[in-house]
Amino acid sequence: MPNRKLGRKSAHRQAMFRNMLTDFFRHERIETSLAKAKELQPLAEKLITTARKNNLHARRKTRRQINDREVLIKLFDEIAPRFYDRPGGYTRIIKMYPRRGDASERALLELVE
Repeated sequence: MPNRKLGRKSAHRQAMFRNMLTDFFRHERIETSLAKAKELQPLAEKLITTARKNNLHARRKTRRQINDREVLIKLFDEIAPRFYDRPGGYTRIIKMYPRRGDASERALLELVE
């Protein structure tokens, strides 16, 4: 999965990314730290590419990462068809202002329209 450890054990990191992916596809954008956004982007791109195939194997494979049924349906029925003709690059990272408390770099990860 990710290359950066982000100060977490592997199980915690995987659970965090699954939750972030679910929220990302639910809202079609997510605000997070720049490091997390850079790690989340390839995971989201791969899930969209898999969802574009729209067969049973793709649904089962995607179900491993996204545990919310409504979000899974949205991914296959709304998001993936939008990118059917696009060969990649479904998301973008926009750098934002630093966080006020600790000046951590913030970023907005969103779907390209």
